[in-house]
Amino acid sequence: MRAYFLIALIATVTTFAATWFVLRMAHRYKIYPAIRDRDAHTRPTPRLGGIAMLLGFATAMGVAALVSKFHSVFVEPGQILAIVGAATMITAIGFLDDLYDLDWTLKLAGQVLAAGLLAWQGVQIVSLPIGGLSIGSFGMSLVTTVLLTVLVMNAVNFIDGLDGLVAGVVLIGTLVFFAYSYLFAQQNSPNNYFNLASLLSAVIIGVCLGFLPFNWRPAKIFMGDSGALLLGLLMSTSAITVTGQVDPTVTTRSTLVPAFIPLILPLAILILPLLDFTLAVLRRLRAGKSPFTADRQHIHHRLQDFGHSHLGSVLVFYAWTALISVSCLLLFFIDLWAVAVIAFVGLIGTLMFTAWPVLKDFGIFARLDKYITKSKAGSNG
Repeated sequence: MRAYFLIALIATVTTFAATWFVLRMAHRYKIYPAIRDRDAHTRPTPRLGGIAMLLGFATAMGVAALVSKFHSVFVEPGQILAIVGAATMITAIGFLDDLYDLDWTLKLAGQVLAAGLLAWQGVQIVSLPIGGLSIGSFGMSLVTTVLLTVLVMNAVNFIDGLDGLVAGVVLIGTLVFFAYSYLFAQQNSPNNYFNLASLLSAVIIGVCLGFLPFNWRPAKIFMGDSGALLLGLLMSTSAITVTGQVDPTVTTRSTLVPAFIPLILPLAILILPLLDFTLAVLRRLRAGKSPFTADRQHIHHRLQDFGHSHLGSVLVFYAWTALISVSCLLLFFIDLWAVAVIAFVGLIGTLMFTAWPVLKDFGIFARLDKYITKSKAGSNG
């Protein structure tokens, strides 16, 4: 665990320093776009955070290659180079889009190429824990991997509309996924539980921690498409590599749920981004527009229209991400019925928090809201 903590710390410090430097350069040379109608901010803000995040990722991976405990992870350098290459490619595509607003077909083609590079070098979904089922062929595995990776990248990118939203959601979800991948590796390989999925998760955690102080409201810098697409790529890659650790031929009743988690957890973590992505695509296609046409009808925009503040909307996303991802992780430890009870209690609390702008005007909630307001006034005084 200390080795993973070291890598996360290096990613945090490097990303923090790189973000500070990129922010200074962006203001010195005025590299920031004009404010758009759909933007939540009111002053020109650089969108080059993805560059700093890539530097943090690359530095942490480079240090990990020198740590003896991670030598088994770097046995196949082709996969590592493919991940670094795909990360660099997708960051460059996002960077160009942030500066020049690329046509959506070019963006999609770049995403497919980056995901295809990963799959071509063996970073693929190789098995499913369903009655000993394995992906039938290299081509089918490649296509499935590319589709999943592109889907996750766009889902993450689509919710990047509020300060601290993407970095926080990814941080919460990846913390839970790291816990799962680390424990799963310990259970299946107690003599050497250092693996690529946990390493990538530790790096993602560090990158988000290093970037979030600059991105918290009011944000000094945005990650832009370059950062959001990078995080989506790395999240999907860490999840995909776990499927290689699952042997579908030896999955038993007692190990069935833990074996399914590498498939369920990444989708559960991104349930709101995926829902937002699906609704946006359907909405735009129904209107006869490109599915990548920007608008101001995302879930985080609707939460603000519903009555939540900027921060409140972000915290609603955090709450749902934590509820769903932690509930999935608990399946690894306790019985399904116990998880259902815990998840139900959490669901009630999260629903009340989501509906607070309406609930606060009724009955006991109105008195509670007045008490909270009075307490805040007293503390400010």
